This record gives sequence, C-alpha cells and structure tokens, in this order.
Amino acid sequence: MMHSMANCFVTRELPGSALERLAAEHGVDAWDGDLPPPREDLLERARDAEGLLCLLTDQIDAELFDHCPDLRAVANLAVGTDNIDLEEAARRGIAVGNTPGVLTETTADLAFALILACSRGLLQAAAAVRAGEWRTWEPAGWLGHDVHGATLGIVGAGQIGKAVARRAQGFGMRVLLNGSAPAPDRVSLEELLTESDIVSLHAPLSAETRHLIDADAMRSMKPTAVLVNTGRGELVDPKALRRALEEGWIAAAGLDVTEPEPLPRDDPLLSAPNLTVLPHIGSASHAAREAMAGLAVDNLLAALAGRPMPHPVGVPAAGRG
Repeated sequence: MMHSMANCFVTRELPGSALERLAAEHGVDAWDGDLPPPREDLLERARDAEGLLCLLTDQIDAELFDHCPDLRAVANLAVGTDNIDLEEAARRGIAVGNTPGVLTETTADLAFALILACSRGLLQAAAAVRAGEWRTWEPAGWLGHDVHGATLGIVGAGQIGKAVARRAQGFGMRVLLNGSAPAPDRVSLEELLTESDIVSLHAPLSAETRHLIDADAMRSMKPTAVLVNTGRGELVDPKALRRALEEGWIAAAGLDVTEPEPLPRDDPLLSAPNLTVLPHIGSASHAAREAMAGLAVDNLLAALAGRPMPHPVGVPAAGRG
C-alpha cells in the first residue's frame, strides 16, 4: 500500500541501522548532539513532525502536543513511559509505542551484576587494589555477603523482574515476588522487605510507586540487606537511602537509575558508603540497543502507514515489565 511521506523527528542518533529504514520511507530529522535536545529545541524541531522517536530523557506532554499539531505517533526508546503524558496522547488520538521484550534479558543481566557486585563489595575491593591497600591475603578483609542460597525479593514482577528470578534459580536462591505476580507466589511488600537479603526493584514508576522505598521501608530491611534499583530512580527516596547507608540500616545499595538523573558530582548521596552507582546502562548492550531502535522504528512505520503499532502503550497499565 502506498502512503505519503511524513516528517519524523528523532531526539538522538541511534546505534545500528534502524534509522536508515525510517529514512527510506519518510523524512528524518535527527538531533545530533550527545545530550538530549533542550526544551526549546525539542519544541521547535518537532513542530512539523507527524512522527516522533523520543527517549526517556524527553518530556512529552500537552505543551509539546500543542506545538506539534500534525503529530500522529510517538515511539519511546524504552519500556517505561513515565516521560509521556499517556492520557493526553490518547485524548488527542496520538499513538504511543514502547520497546518491550528486547531489553528484558540484558537489563536482568545488569541487575544481577549489581546484586553480585554489591553483595561482595567488588567495586570497593577493586578500588583498594589501585589505592595500594592490598597488603596480603586477609582472613577478615573485604568480607561481603553470599548471594547463593540468599533470599531475593523482587519488587515489580514484570518481564525484567521474572528474568532476574530465573537467574536466581542458578544461585539456589529463595525468591519472593511483589507486584503483578500470580497470587500463590506473591507476598506483601512488608514481608518481602523484612525477609529478603537482597531487594531488587523493577516496578514501573507511577504516583503509587514514587518513593515506594522510603525511610520506613529501609528501616524494615535487614541490616545485612542489599538494595538494587534498575527500574526508575524515583522508586527510592534518595535522602532516606543516604541515611540508611550512613547509619547501617542496610549493608549496601546498587543503583543504575537515580533521582535526579544524572546525579551531580557533588550530590550528597555519592558520599554514602557501600554505594555503587551506574550511568543507567541496564539495556546498554550492542544487541539490545540496536533491537530497541528497531522496535521504535517499527512502531513509527506502522502508525504512519495507518496500521496499529506492533508495541502500543495504553493508558491504564503503562510500563508493565
């Protein structure tokens, strides 16, 4: 079926060849900076766009829709869609799509890497070597906590949470699930926090889950527990996390996402002990990022041709998994 060429704005250059597929059928204007387009530039460059391929760093809201009267489709290069006003998009008949599935295993790998690194203090031990602090084999030096046989609590049992649970089986772990898991496996958040040796966060960000892990939650965790967040930074109250680490409410934390993001170099949280922070690299493998770009382009091509997006996002249960 022939369809007319549409204007598309892409908010960052993407790895792989997906954008070439988009450019074969439509006009593509891609932001070429290393950083997200500033708000004014986003509004200006997207003004005539019918299709928008955006990242979780772009705020897509009523103001943007007002500026872009021709916009018909938004493809988010992410699973979560907390950067998009889904209700406003639905009201205006603008299709929204995401990139589920292809980053599931890659992000689960990263979550498990943080579980291992934080439980065993890998980054602190590696830093000690470079600082000249490794004098001999020490019977009481750099002691961490076992991962094998430990109890792992997964908050948000969507696709990524379930993939982490599968990895835990190989370590002989007991797994507790909270969130959208089927009833027999599900435990309350309270029970999960008090029982778990490691708590891994995979819940979508919403009004209900913002600062889900606050001071009370961390006080109820074991003092030997490790907290890992590869979901969204706002799931954890950063001030409470700093206190939890400084005062020993929990043993360690590993964050791939932060509030704000990125963390400024002088952010007080970075001075907390036993904290590992990564620059939001959960899906950062060559294969996963190229596949994400492919799905985002698939979503745009479908919507601009008048077909349903292969990976649409509805209003109520956005960002599951």
